Amino acid sequence: MNQALPYDPQRLAECAGQIIANVRELAARGWTPATSSNFSMRMDPAHAAITVSGRDKGRLGEGDIMVVDLDGRAVGSDHRPSAETLLHTRLYRRFPEVGCVLHTHSLVQTVASRLFAGAGRVRLVGYELLKAFPGNSTHEAEIEVPVFPNSQDMTVLAAQVDAELDRRPLWGYLIDGHGLYAWGRDMAEARRHLEAFEFLLACELELRRLGARA
Repeated sequence: MNQALPYDPQRLAECAGQIIANVRELAARGWTPATSSNFSMRMDPAHAAITVSGRDKGRLGEGDIMVVDLDGRAVGSDHRPSAETLLHTRLYRRFPEVGCVLHTHSLVQTVASRLFAGAGRVRLVGYELLKAFPGNSTHEAEIEVPVFPNSQDMTVLAAQVDAELDRRPLWGYLIDGHGLYAWGRDMAEARRHLEAFEFLLACELELRRLGARA
């Protein structure tokens, strides 16, 4: 370990490699348009690796991943982290078991965030794929995905997310006109949650298009 740094550079390289490989796949699906979205992994109890602001997520390299502390401040870099870094680091601070946070802007997620903004939530019930989320062992389950009003003030958004987490466990949420946040214990679990939310939200949109939902 480089003693000049408060984190292990090898661990940064490991996290960067996972972020780059997985995010390129998500970008290929069209879920990160126009340099949008941000992605992170926990490195150790005090640091996270996160994408640098404004980078094309389909063309990430190791230099596009930086380190922040759990207050969202850059560590050992002059790069600027994502403007939404606090939404990542508050999850790491609150839940020691969370190891990865993924934020995407797919068409499905964005449209769903607008459609359900008035209700403030998306109710998902009766789907087999609900078993993708911990604690659900049957399709006879129900989860609610909060939809928070958009804000450029990340302190406000983070406080709203914290208040919702005080009420019940969550594995993801939407921001109106914005996109989806999903997380997990590691990259694989976070990807599973992200993909499950994408599919279930698409089902809800299709049901409404067909007139099968009020």
